[in-house]
Formats: sequence, C-alpha cells, structure tokens
Amino acid sequence: MASKTSAGKGNTGRAGNKADAAVTKRKEDTSNYPALGRWLMFVDNPRNVDRIVYNLYALCAVLFLADFAYDKHVYLDIEKVPGFYALYGFIMCAGLVICARMLRVVLMRPEDYYAPYDVESEDYPEDGLDKDAHGG
Repeated sequence: MASKTSAGKGNTGRAGNKADAAVTKRKEDTSNYPALGRWLMFVDNPRNVDRIVYNLYALCAVLFLADFAYDKHVYLDIEKVPGFYALYGFIMCAGLVICARMLRVVLMRPEDYYAPYDVESEDYPEDGLDKDAHGG
C-alpha cells in the first residue's frame, strides 16, 4: 500500500531532478520595485487572481439580489424589472465587444503595412554607427 501512494507522486523525492527544477519557481527579488509594483505582485499568483474573480462574482450577485430589497421610483416601466440594470449593462458591454471585433476586421492592416516607410527598414550609413569592440 505504501508503494502505491509513493508511485503516484513520481520522482519528487530525488534531488537534482530536472522536472522538479522546472516546477519549482524561484522567488523573485522585488525589493528594487516601486511601492505600487510590490503591492501589485500578489496578482502574479494565479490563486490570487481566482480569488479576485470569485469576489467580483460574489459582489455582482449581492448587488443583483439587493435590487429586490428596495422600492424603485422609475420613469419607464421596464426599470421595474428586477435586475434590469444588471442585464442592460451586460448586454451593452457584450455589444461593445462584438462591435469592436467587427471594427477590427475593417481597421486591421497587414503586419508589414508600414514597413516601407519604417525607420528600421532604412539602411543606416556605416560611418554613423558607433561600434564598440567587446571581448577579446
């Protein structure tokens, strides 16, 4: 029975295993980052990103349910529908994404569209290059 559980773990007990080295992530030194950069490093962990997304889902659900808890003074009858503004916001956001995708087809240019006029496509004179000899 002990061999069965250790077989499922693979070769994690061996030192110097290349697979273990690839899986183990080296902790990056963030002491030279600005304060905001250090503060935002928590998003580097996928687990923290999942927490943010789930908290946003929960917040949306709470706000949707809060729509049932108060009496509305509306201008149009459609505003009486519970969750109307949540549904309207979702439809408009999805509409913006769809319109942007369609507009992308119209505005898209080939990768080398500006290449003939690009600075990098010009030949630079050799005497204008400041070449340093490195090594040796």
